[in-house]
Amino acid sequence: MKDCANFWPKKPNDVSVRPGKPAWISLVLLLWTVTATAVPGDVYRWVDAEGRAHYADHPARGAERMVLAPHPQPAYRVRRVYDGDTLQLENGDKVRLLGINTPEIESPRKSGEPGGEEARLWLQNRLNGKSIRLEDDSEPHDHYGRRLAHVYADDGEHINVSLVRQGLAFVDIHPPNLRHADRLLEAEREAWQAKRGLWQLPEYAVVHDLNQVKGTLGRNWQRLAGTVERIEDTRAYRSLILTGGFQARIPRANLGLFPDPAGYLHKRVEIRGWVYRYRDQYAMQLRHPSAVRP
Repeated sequence: MKDCANFWPKKPNDVSVRPGKPAWISLVLLLWTVTATAVPGDVYRWVDAEGRAHYADHPARGAERMVLAPHPQPAYRVRRVYDGDTLQLENGDKVRLLGINTPEIESPRKSGEPGGEEARLWLQNRLNGKSIRLEDDSEPHDHYGRRLAHVYADDGEHINVSLVRQGLAFVDIHPPNLRHADRLLEAEREAWQAKRGLWQLPEYAVVHDLNQVKGTLGRNWQRLAGTVERIEDTRAYRSLILTGGFQARIPRANLGLFPDPAGYLHKRVEIRGWVYRYRDQYAMQLRHPSAVRP
């Protein structure tokens, strides 16, 4: 990585983490300076060639805008990382990272998926035994009882976004939890364009022949492409019917998030998610517009 010091001259509101200085002290100093001298605004973070984190109140190339909670959040210590998107706190609570999905790892009940172990190791190396802060969204828990949250490292790094940016996770938005959806999608575009991680694996390439879907039922997250031939309505869904009868099903409760489905008619689209059997056909549920792309 190129040293950013040459093109980002220091300003009064720049601070950096130096040896012996904990990251949170530098961040607190910056926030105090910003609020004391101006209307509070954004805070940006970047890492130099020597691995030191820097913070500033102005953007620069390679800097990431931090999302700061309006009130101080309690810190938790991570006891264990289960996989790339699930961890356990020292108090015993399990946390599922919001807005993303990482491939499955090998277990007695499940086969491992390509990229799953890499995501687990990255999260383990980043957070095991470390302090984190959590940001909730609309739903505090999932149906497994796990806490749903955006996770932040002690230096302010948004872990959900970093996993996506590294190409270790896919964006998987579940309304009504829409916080940071734009940032996650921006990170995914960046990873895809750079062909990082999962985006260079053949298992996650677009499947254009929907006749292959039958052999992939029950397997990992997939990208499928087909032409929308018609639209069907039921009490619970509005479905895009693709070539061969494959159904891309949009829950009616989520329709307000999507553009008019009629706009997809007779167009070729890519859909993303998990395939399941529906009556005598195959289907995929689309909960958020990011799951269907022209």
